[in-house]
Order: sequence, then structure tokens, then C-alpha cells
Amino acid sequence: MVQLQVTNSPFNESQAELLNRLLPTLTESQQIWLGGYLSAMSLRGAGAATAAGEQPAPAAAAQGTLPAAAAAAPPLSREVTVLFGSQTGNCQRLAASLSRKLEEQGFKVTVSAMNAFKPNTLKKVENLLILVSTHGEGEPPDNARAFHEFLHSKRAPQLESLRFSVLALGDTSYEFFCQTGKDFDERLEQLGGQRLSPRIDCDLDYDEPVADWFEQVLGALNGPQNAPQLADQAVAAAEKADEPQSPYSRNHPFHAEVLENLNLNGRGSDRETRHLELSLAGSGLTFEPGDSLGVYPENHPQLVADIIAAAGWNPDETVPFNKKGEEGTLREALLRHYEITVLTKPLLEQAAKLSGAPGLQALLAPEAQQELKSYIQGRDLLDLITDFGPWNVPASSFVAILRKLPARLYSISSSYNANPEEVHFTVRAVRYESHGRDRYGVCSVHCAERVQPGDTLPVYIQSNPNFKLPANPDVPVIMIGPGTGVAPFRSFLEERGEQGAGGKTWLFYGDRHFVTDFLYQTDWQRMLKEGVLNKLDVAFSRDTEEKVYVQHRILEHSKELFAWLQEGAHMYVCGDEKHMAHDVHAALLTVIQEEAGLSPEGAAAYLENLQQEQRYQRDVY
Repeated sequence: MVQLQVTNSPFNESQAELLNRLLPTLTESQQIWLGGYLSAMSLRGAGAATAAGEQPAPAAAAQGTLPAAAAAAPPLSREVTVLFGSQTGNCQRLAASLSRKLEEQGFKVTVSAMNAFKPNTLKKVENLLILVSTHGEGEPPDNARAFHEFLHSKRAPQLESLRFSVLALGDTSYEFFCQTGKDFDERLEQLGGQRLSPRIDCDLDYDEPVADWFEQVLGALNGPQNAPQLADQAVAAAEKADEPQSPYSRNHPFHAEVLENLNLNGRGSDRETRHLELSLAGSGLTFEPGDSLGVYPENHPQLVADIIAAAGWNPDETVPFNKKGEEGTLREALLRHYEITVLTKPLLEQAAKLSGAPGLQALLAPEAQQELKSYIQGRDLLDLITDFGPWNVPASSFVAILRKLPARLYSISSSYNANPEEVHFTVRAVRYESHGRDRYGVCSVHCAERVQPGDTLPVYIQSNPNFKLPANPDVPVIMIGPGTGVAPFRSFLEERGEQGAGGKTWLFYGDRHFVTDFLYQTDWQRMLKEGVLNKLDVAFSRDTEEKVYVQHRILEHSKELFAWLQEGAHMYVCGDEKHMAHDVHAALLTVIQEEAGLSPEGAAAYLENLQQEQRYQRDVY
């Protein structure tokens, strides 16, 4: 389809952009309907003009009779269903905030997690808004899996009466960016649904695209009046939802003083895991066990200096920090404001337009997708500049194509009730070699090498409603967290100690070596002695000839673990999603299958039911 250009159309730039996003998504019948609708609007305007004694516009006078499609078009329903799929809570917060704004506009809104929605009622829904993140390698979040499977099964109904729109959250540094949102969008169209507005895919800095999406949705449901203002208000409300008592948030972090920074690994370990304690005094920030701490790091000063030198820029040149008009030196921009350690396809596409480098153009060719994927892996901005230079591009133009430096989220490893006005978190320093250069995790090495007591870190609290202790403190709790995945369970157990909880607790923990890598060992021993922790099973994979992991300990205690589940225990898993979480999930299925005498399908349904009851929760990454 031909793209509208601002220079050859009567539309301004933002209108042309919206039309170019909408028109390619329309079916032939939708295009006919829209043409009729616009004709009807034009005739309506002509009638009003004639009644006022004015000459009708030529276009309106030439239209003739109102097309049947427009004349018969029913008014849009005022009932809206909002479904969210969320792993860490972002989509859930946005869904709640947007729903409140819709209710203020007179809509009757049903908002629900996907796993709490009865899919057989989907046939009755007329207006559906889906907000969903993508997890792991293009997979749905835990609370969206069952609904995703249903929609892609033969049981999914035809949805010719459905109008829908999808907001997808993701991260462009992953190959399957926003894949779950794309899946839902495509499948709903296949089932006969019609888009209220086009899907919008959001990167980590999502405020602006979320507001754009909601503005389009409001315009489609309610007409364009006040839509931009309401959209901005809804996004701002979602931002404040985490901590209404504090002025500090993701977009306005609190600079917390570092009280302690300790290495938890023993001498001789090949790992470095830092335990940091920060002061929240004066911030008004509070949190619950299971929440995360967002930390804005600094890029490595040496990498910043190398990039500036390789591009031939002046480190003191003034450049923009963001779209809000803030600015400062190039060195400051690359140190604290822009991401420089991750390459993405969108970044390379923008860089190719700036530089015109033939090699970069070739890498982005459709037939070079595998080469592009291979190049992006493990390289950073310095590689891009040195591999495709020289760059005769002003620094201010170059930084404009960079992504905002995102915060890193860490599971909070302390209870606020046990440590008032403090927050603790646990981070393992990431260091590795790639393409002939030493590389490192931005935030983890910043914390390990350059953060001292007395320094400050910009932080905020991100609540996680999908990883919470049971409301009843007498309910048993099973916690599975190898490595730094054990962090939130320190928070859980500190909280249970403060509550005087009566429920049993069982921790599965694993790492490499008992002597050097047993994180928080003295804490667990103290909690065992106090009765806050009742059972501790450990697995140190490098201390035995045959590697033993937490999933092996789960299988060894199959009968007792299933008995705890039958007693109503809540089960939590935290840590690596790609390997550990899958292996633990498989072990749990085996336990349920063997101890309950169920088929593989029956065991999967049992575990799915635990998830729906929020008795099986995961915080995996």
C-alpha cells in the first residue's frame, strides 16, 4: 500500500503516521465501511452548513446518497473487557489504570488476568483490549499461558462480532520482541475479530507508546475528544500506582545512600555476589516481600571513553539526554542516560540510515538475517562504531537513535518490617569474554567495582502482585531458589519471622560449592534455629562427581513435597528461566504424576490449577 507523505497530503506529520499504521491493517470490508462512514460524516457536515445558509463543500455535494454500510453501522458497545498477561506486574498496573479511565468515560469495564478469565465467554465479548508482555524466548507470561493455548486450539470460537486491540510489552534486545502480543493480534484476526486500533509494540521505555495506543483506543471507542489528555493521565496513574505515598517512581527515582556492600562468596570462589543495603530514609518508599528494586546503573567509564575516541567526538560536546529537552555533555549522556552495551536490529537500522555504511546495509539485507543475529549477539556500541566506521556523524545525531539506559530489576532480599527504611538486594557480578574483548554486566559490575558505602544509587520500587506470600501466615510455604534466586526468600522468611507465622517453611537452595558459594548461610542457620525455617535442602553441583541440582532434591523428597501441597502449601520458584525453571517445573510434574497417580496431562492440569489459585508462583528471568 502506498504510504502517505506529509508533503503530498493535507495531513500533518502525526496524522500521516497514524494513517500509515492503520490503513495496511484494514480488510477490504473495513475499507469500504470506513469510506462510507467518512462520506456520511461529510454529508452530515454539508447538511449543517446548508441549514446555516452556507454553501456546502464541493466534496460533500458530490457524494450522493449515504452508503448502506455506513447507514446501517451499529453504535459501538459501551462494554469493554480488558485482559492482561503479566509476569512482573507492568501490564497489570497499566490495565487497572486504563480501565479506571474508561470507567470515568462511562464505559462498563471488566478487567481480569487472563488465567482468571473464562475463555468460553469470549464469544459474548464485543470490545476486547489485551495488554500482554513477552517472557523468555517469545513465550507468554505464566498467567497468560492457558488463554494463549486456548486461543490457538481448535476449541477457539469464531469472533466475527469482536472488536479488539493489543498492547504488547517487550524488549528489542530479544530476538522474539513482543512475540506474545503479535500472537494474540494475529490469532484474533484469524478468528474473525476486527481491530479497534492497530497493535502497538513497546520497548522498555514504554510510557509514550502506551499513551499513543490508549489514545487510539479511546478515539475508536469514544471519539477523539480529550483522548490525548486522558491517555497521558492513565499512564501517569499507572506509574504512581506502585507507591502512592511516595513522589519517587520509575521516571523519578530516589537516590538512596549505600549503607553496606558485601561480597557473599568466600575466598577462592570463581563468583562474586554482592549484598547491598540501601537507606530509604526520607523517600516514603515501602515494599512487600516479592517486590523488586529497580536500579539505574552507570555504564563503565572506560567503555564510554573508548566509544567517544573511536568515533572522533568531543566528550564535552553538548547533546540531548532525552526528548524532554534536558541536555549536557556527551560523556555524561553515554555514562548515565543511554544504553551502549546492547545492539538491537532497530538500532542498526537507524545507524545504517545515519552512516550509509555499505557493510551495515548488507548486514541488514533480508537474506542476511542469520548473519545479523550472529553479529548482534555479544557485541556493543564500540563494536558497531569500529566495525562500520569511519563515522562522519555528529554526536548529537547519533545519541538520538540510542535507547534510554534501562533500570535493572532485582528481587528484594529483605523485609521492610524487619529492616524499616532500608532495602537489601543481591546481585552477581557478570563478567565474560566475547569477540576478543572482556565484557560485563552493566549494573552488576557497577555495584561490584564502583559503588562504595556513602555513594548513592537511583532506585525505585516495582511491586510484583504475582509473587506474594499467602495472606494467611499459617499456610505452609515451599521456596525453590538456587544462586541469587534465593534472594526473595530471605525477604519471605524475615517477614514470616516478624509475623510470628505458624505455617511450615521449606527452602531448596543450590549453587556450585558449599564452602565458597553458600549465599546467606548464616541467615538460614539462624532461621532454622529460631524455627522460622523448618526444612532446608541444598544441592552443590561441583562438590560431587555427579552434578546435583535443586530439581534432584525435589525428586528425592517427592512424597513429602506432595503431602505439603495436599495440605495447601504455596510454592515459589525464583531464578534462571531458561534452564533451572524448566527443570524444576519438569520435576514438579513428575512428583505430581507419581504421587497422585495421574497421567502427564492430569499432572499438568494439577499444576495449572495451582497457578490459577496463586499457589504456584514464579519470578524467573
